[in-house]
Amino acid sequence: MAAKDELGRAGEDRAARYFEESGYRILSRNWRCRSGELDLVVTKGRDVVVVEVKTRRGDAFGHPFEAIDARKRLRLWRLAAAWMAAHPDELQGRRVRIDAVGLTGVDPATATLEHLVDVEVP
Repeated sequence: MAAKDELGRAGEDRAARYFEESGYRILSRNWRCRSGELDLVVTKGRDVVVVEVKTRRGDAFGHPFEAIDARKRLRLWRLAAAWMAAHPDELQGRRVRIDAVGLTGVDPATATLEHLVDVEVP
């Protein structure tokens, strides 16, 4: 596995722990379909949350959230719709939103973690 992929996987692991420790239940990790992949799908209360995780060793290439532009947000909503179509039982009486987690630091285990709730629709 390439170093970049290992960093991304470690960031997703950290984000999953963060959500579990915050009282969320993980529904899917690295869910794939023909259109792409969702990093995490979690739930808490009435919310089903699609989570995009971005991990960076530093800010030389910008803040992790800067990688989630309008095009990426639209793609996330399309993937969320595909996940919802594949998991209709998980949606009874729930609302869906998209969140982002940004991790910045050399080691994802100790990196700064930021959680952006309800990423804007493009």
